[in-house]
Amino acid sequence: MKHNKNHDNAPNAGPQLVPVHFEFTHPTALTVSVAGCFNHWQPEAKSLHPAGGGRWVKETVLPPGTYQYCLVVDGEWIPDPLASDYVPNPFGGRNSVLIVPAPETVPLAAAKNGALKSKARPKAPRAGTNPPKKWSGADRPVSRGLTRA
Repeated sequence: MKHNKNHDNAPNAGPQLVPVHFEFTHPTALTVSVAGCFNHWQPEAKSLHPAGGGRWVKETVLPPGTYQYCLVVDGEWIPDPLASDYVPNPFGGRNSVLIVPAPETVPLAAAKNGALKSKARPKAPRAGTNPPKKWSGADRPVSRGLTRA
């Protein structure tokens, strides 16, 4: 009989994926997606889904790291208005920066003592930036930023 050497308590050889939640609000948007270095800047790879009331959401997973991205709202590339950081892009605009931290590791003894029972989640990063000047009033986009799920 063969033995499986991949035990459940053995460390995983690959990077651990971290849940990420994208959320954006715009009352008249018809399509919203996110494009970044994590999807080779292909907006169709990560379309957000309408959640009602002009709200758009997307749940995904990413390995820990630092990523640049933009929201693509009805074909227009814009930085996330509430991202925690920005960098200039080669097209004269700005890219939003997303930092996905490594998941916290809890020693097995702590897990057995109930350390994993907490449901607390970190809050979304916020930034005090203005939306693109093109939008005003009811057309102004509102983003909830990015949070780890």
